[in-house]
Amino acid sequence: MTSLVELRVLEGPNLYFPRAAVKLTLDVSTITEAGDEAVLRFARRIGLRTTRPGSPGSGFRQRFALRAVERLVRAIAAEAGTRRLAVRVRPTSDPDVVIVAFPWRNRGRAKALGQAVAHALDALPTPDVEEAVSAAAAEVAAAPRGDTPGTITPTIPVVAVTGTNGKTTTSRMIAHVARTSGLVVGWSNTDGIYRDGVLVEAGDYSGPSGAGRALGLDGVQLAVTETARGGILLKGIGISRNDVSVVTNVTADHLGLQGIDTVDQLAEVKSVVPRITRKDGWSVLNGDDPRVLAMRSVISARPWIFSRDPDSPAVREVLTDGGRATTVIDGWITVLAPGADPDPLVELADVPMTLAGLSRFNIENALAAASAALAIGLPRDAVVAGLTSFLPDAEHNPGRMNFFSLPAGDGQSVSVVMDLAHNEAGLEALLEIMSGVRRPGARLLLGLGAVGDRTDELIDALGEIGAKGSDVVAIGHKEWYLRGRTMDEIDALLRAGAARVGVTDIDTYATEVACLAALVERAEPGDVVGLMCHAERQEAYDWIAAHGGTPDSPEVLSQKVRAAQR
Repeated sequence: MTSLVELRVLEGPNLYFPRAAVKLTLDVSTITEAGDEAVLRFARRIGLRTTRPGSPGSGFRQRFALRAVERLVRAIAAEAGTRRLAVRVRPTSDPDVVIVAFPWRNRGRAKALGQAVAHALDALPTPDVEEAVSAAAAEVAAAPRGDTPGTITPTIPVVAVTGTNGKTTTSRMIAHVARTSGLVVGWSNTDGIYRDGVLVEAGDYSGPSGAGRALGLDGVQLAVTETARGGILLKGIGISRNDVSVVTNVTADHLGLQGIDTVDQLAEVKSVVPRITRKDGWSVLNGDDPRVLAMRSVISARPWIFSRDPDSPAVREVLTDGGRATTVIDGWITVLAPGADPDPLVELADVPMTLAGLSRFNIENALAAASAALAIGLPRDAVVAGLTSFLPDAEHNPGRMNFFSLPAGDGQSVSVVMDLAHNEAGLEALLEIMSGVRRPGARLLLGLGAVGDRTDELIDALGEIGAKGSDVVAIGHKEWYLRGRTMDEIDALLRAGAARVGVTDIDTYATEVACLAALVERAEPGDVVGLMCHAERQEAYDWIAAHGGTPDSPEVLSQKVRAAQR
């Protein structure tokens, strides 16, 4: 068995270093299970001459393994000619598996070092461990240097957006505001690469290649990049720095993947984006999210927070330190600066994305977008114009809180709301919006679904949240997003969550569109149908249009909200 579980070359700033690095995932059971004589001989060889490694399998031995692997990397590198090398070592949820990372300048040598470390570990149980370390160093010294990192140093301003929920909507709003100001904008996100609002290439470009593509588009004057956790962990960030960063929030999502098992670990991953913001730039942070606010401790840039509460301690602290804040005062999106009067930008009621002030999440997204747009230097008037002209429809914000009306006879209608809603917070936001447009006595009908790479616990929780928050629930599967699971597995988990709150009458459909059609058929005038739509967004739009549905204008949506409040 080899000690090398995975060798990954990170092309740019990452969880471990603000520059390109190699990440090794190593099985260190040769250390944790080695006999006392072998492990002491190994320790002496790598320069740990006074050490107490503890007994095999103990917690002390596991701690020793972390220290020993770090010294092993440094020892091999030094003997191969690299005298100074930064090394980071982290434990994982498996006591016999560790993560090791070190920066690289030459790809060939860096990969050879990673492989040589594993070869030395493989030799630990044998009598010739001392020679194995020397052989590993010779292996590295003989390796070709290889390419240098391709990390891009931007020559135009960059706004980088990350977070669990809201990053796509927020980045779309920022790009829209910038285009409103007259700039040519390159934009990368989970839907594709855009130049000046036109899709250049479809696909998930929230990783490092997306940033590079957006920056390289002809004539682009500003880049807006959406940065997802997967890209940071698997490839690193494709650019060396940004001018303004935005962190929308951090909630449970994608846990159990790539060694990220807790929300705190996920927050650390997201913090890579503000950590590489220029010192004279701005980091826009959610002041209502403690994990995001805590990122102030790791940034070099100036802090600009957004908060729905103008009197929050976070607002006071940041203003005291010379930062900025965007908040809501008397129903107005308002900018606060030290020693200055509040600057009311625009009323929430005039910002369509807030859904007449109904959507708490979209209020936060609007606050974040306004902050970032001002921080990057866009004119105040353009920010106001952009916020008031960005609509929650399929053109401006596809797949996120899109509202429609379908005819239901006698001049009445059924409301349909489509949203990605891919995690617990997203589903709670969808249900909040659905409730906000439900007329008295009407029902909520939810099309529930999940992608396969979520944990059992999260899929189960979606079932519970959806069943508890709606009157009728059905399951619409996402065939292209099963990601190693079967429909039956996902079905069982969603049903188990729903059963916990007493809901067992649930129909299942093989597709999202079939689920939507069935729920609309069951709906009565005034009811609200919500669809967690991930796989068949365009197909759902087409089905709604074919059945006489029309997108809700801001005016129609406001009327629905007022009717629901009677």
